[in-house]
Amino acid sequence: MIQKEALTDFISSALKEDIGSGDHTTLASIPPTARGTARLKIKENGVLAGMEVAEAVFRYLDMFTVFKPFKQDGDLMQAGEPAFEVEAAVHTLLMAERLVLNCMQRMSGIATLTRQYTNKLAGYHTKVLDTRKTTPNFRMLEKEAVRIGGGVNHRMGLYDMIMLKDNHIDFCGGITPAVNNVVTYLERNGMNLRIEVEARNMEDVKEILEVGKVHRIMLDNFTPEQIPAALELIGGRCETEASGGINLENVEAYAKTGVDFVSVGAIIHHAVSLDLSLKAVTHPHK
Repeated sequence: MIQKEALTDFISSALKEDIGSGDHTTLASIPPTARGTARLKIKENGVLAGMEVAEAVFRYLDMFTVFKPFKQDGDLMQAGEPAFEVEAAVHTLLMAERLVLNCMQRMSGIATLTRQYTNKLAGYHTKVLDTRKTTPNFRMLEKEAVRIGGGVNHRMGLYDMIMLKDNHIDFCGGITPAVNNVVTYLERNGMNLRIEVEARNMEDVKEILEVGKVHRIMLDNFTPEQIPAALELIGGRCETEASGGINLENVEAYAKTGVDFVSVGAIIHHAVSLDLSLKAVTHPHK
């Protein structure tokens, strides 16, 4: 779930980037006391995401905002449907418009692609994970979109989990010293972080199991044909994750192996934003 303080910080920074010294078009053309209504129109089919963010943006600019949702995050949406109607100062509507659309279009694209993966995994034990392959300073909302789409969030950053990948292992001189160094570090600093280690082949899997103290093994670039032997060797002693080259065409083949997780960076970095528009609700002159 999105932390309110982090969302407020994001909105503040994003509006500062966009508005700068002032939205001079709006300031020049619309009286500051004018109030109005706008409606978010859905223009493509998919999974809706970003409603909570949109409301927060409007309320950040105008505490008297009246936000009327017609749908919720995670709902299926169809072109032509309205997502919400918002009443606020016209200055607020115009200054918030682009930030709201940028967030919701991007988040809805990610949620839609994630839902395609989770639909493929329906009935299987395997869950789809996101990665750190995200847009800088937009990770919080991209990962929230994954969650809305039915995926599972992996670590948020470098601070909330130990993940020994190939470069860590090579710089340390091997899996065993890398894991031992981590365990010593965590004990010395009184930290309780989960440990995941990347395995590039079956020999790596054996070494990880021998050193122990690991919560999850990442089977990197293992094919669906190679994974069952690794899972048999692991024998449920820790969680398992398949990674590398997983896509919509082969994700079900990975799920059939019984691996606990598949990590798919593409659910974020290959997602295509969906088309939405925010339009003024005007009343014809009598």
